[in-house]
Amino acid sequence: MELVWLEDFNALAQSGNFSRAAQTRHVTQPAFSRRIKALETWVGVDLFERTTQGATLTDAGRHMLGSAQDMTRRLYQMRQEAREVAGKQARSLHFAATHSLSFTFFPGWVRAAERSGPIEAIRLHSDNMRICEQMLLGGEVQFLLCHQHPDVPPPFPAESFYSKVVGHDVLIALGAEPQALNTPSGQAAPLSLLGYTAESGLGRIVSARLRREPRPPSLQTVFSSHLAAVLLSMALEGKGFAWLPNTLAEPEMTSGKLHRALEEHWDIPMEIRLFRPTMTLSDIAEDFWAKL
Repeated sequence: MELVWLEDFNALAQSGNFSRAAQTRHVTQPAFSRRIKALETWVGVDLFERTTQGATLTDAGRHMLGSAQDMTRRLYQMRQEAREVAGKQARSLHFAATHSLSFTFFPGWVRAAERSGPIEAIRLHSDNMRICEQMLLGGEVQFLLCHQHPDVPPPFPAESFYSKVVGHDVLIALGAEPQALNTPSGQAAPLSLLGYTAESGLGRIVSARLRREPRPPSLQTVFSSHLAAVLLSMALEGKGFAWLPNTLAEPEMTSGKLHRALEEHWDIPMEIRLFRPTMTLSDIAEDFWAKL
């Protein structure tokens, strides 16, 4: 039994796709598949049903998932605490945060949090939402900072994690030129959308909003990325419009470089939430959480 097998199991359970899971685990798909098969051989049962659409957990796999996630979190926490006790590692807080929040929200928020007491050391891991979720599930970080919307619940069990609202944001449809403020579905041609890829948490939120709308605008995705900053740059170049976080795009809106591409009806309010496991963390992490 190897820890990497459990980490692979957690990644595949979350993504439901061998190719995407292998990519997030930084390994080739054949090697990833062999490791999943090795875990199933060790357990003695199939944990996934393979189909042309992807991989879904079997009853045995669903039964095992919570324990596998909890075990990996505890192993990483044990390692970190042992290093801190031995003086090999600073008493640090470990955060995973999506790219847009890492650059815009996180620095000022941490400065404000330090008013309640100094923080000895911080380690920030910045990546797309899928990777950040896996880091939290696997115990590689103590906290996950991300955008959250009621229509898009997190893909991990609510009973295993606490969360606190630490800020607010809004997604606004923005482009270099106003496009179709009054045409939700009757425009002559589709609007050029700069969209998010499947790895993006903001993309999940935009997709949920469009699914809820009885008359969504006609859109044609002309470019996609999991990075909101990249979509902002493409919008500034006049390549289309994108739903961008106000925390990221406010300077360009204020300067007149970006304008609303759709009316305020299409704004998507969001919370900025901090997630943590329900299991007891290190003293410094628990103290930080209590003071938020």
